[in-house]
Amino acid sequence: MNDCVLVKSYPYPPVNQKEILRYSGCKNSTDELCLLIEKCTSESCNKLVFKVCYREFDITVENDVVDFGFMKVPSSDLCKNLCKCNKAIVFCATVGIELDRLIKKYERIAPSKAVMLHAFGSERVEALCDAFCDDIKAEYDNFNINCCTRFSPGYGDFDIKFQKDIFRALEISKNIGVSLNNNLFMTPSKSVTAIIGLKEK
Repeated sequence: MNDCVLVKSYPYPPVNQKEILRYSGCKNSTDELCLLIEKCTSESCNKLVFKVCYREFDITVENDVVDFGFMKVPSSDLCKNLCKCNKAIVFCATVGIELDRLIKKYERIAPSKAVMLHAFGSERVEALCDAFCDDIKAEYDNFNINCCTRFSPGYGDFDIKFQKDIFRALEISKNIGVSLNNNLFMTPSKSVTAIIGLKEK
């Protein structure tokens, strides 16, 4: 087991316009929407950071409970995801606070742009998670270990309350500046916590 929390920074991932449109609830692309996405991208690209903190933990999966050492999670969905795993990567990813500030600014003066910035931020943090998962997959492939699909608190019956335990275990606020309020909302809002199961091939 890795005894320390690691932090990685990433370069700007490629932008997926289709994903931004999906997050915004727009079924079809138009010239106007494409122009709005381009404006959001241009204005915010220098304001984003792409950071991840993570740690590997030994786990046991038994009787619909996953024991991470620092928390025990009763969840049949998480147990299915981590079936036959004896280790897992627990991580948090964020694109930083500046996008939240930009969204707040446009909520007052251009609500449609604020909506698109929200969608853009969701696409950005998912792109970051994908880049991190690709790195982890490549790293552990060298050790003949497969990586499961990432699974986050709030998915299925994995209770969102376990965010608190994850924040403590990874010292997320200290390591990448993400905080968790009493209602379990993260700041910056475009942040994700998740678990990647590891199992031998």
